[in-house]
Amino acid sequence: MSGRQKALLGVLAVLLVALFVVAVGAGRDDRGDPGARHGLVDRLGALGGERAAVDPGTVSADCFEEPGRLVFSGSCELRVADPGGLRTLVLRSAARFTVTAPAPGDADLTIRDEVEPAADGTGAVAKVAVDEATVVGVRCPGLGSCTVVVATS
Repeated sequence: MSGRQKALLGVLAVLLVALFVVAVGAGRDDRGDPGARHGLVDRLGALGGERAAVDPGTVSADCFEEPGRLVFSGSCELRVADPGGLRTLVLRSAARFTVTAPAPGDADLTIRDEVEPAADGTGAVAKVAVDEATVVGVRCPGLGSCTVVVATS
């Protein structure tokens, strides 16, 4: 091995050690916010833009009081027509509610999320990834009625 190759190998080893130290040192002891977007991820997301929302006109349910507005007690099932690609179903409510939906793609997984109203008073928002015709369950806690709106953002 020549002197030049040894020097290059040494620089590469130092670089790998430095990258490892930075990666390990970048972690924090807190649990963090899984919904938060930071730094590089935020910049990359800005390049791609927001994922298009599901058209509320392609969502049907027995609990629709009027187009795009669900009023129900207990639970309701929304039927989302095939959006023709990966889209986001946006559901908004002034109160807490639970959403259950199959994961997009070939994953054999059901996602369940209980969303709470935000501290700033904007209400509860659930964003569900949808890539094909699917059924999404919405449940409201307690015995009262819930109002959930299918939104575009």
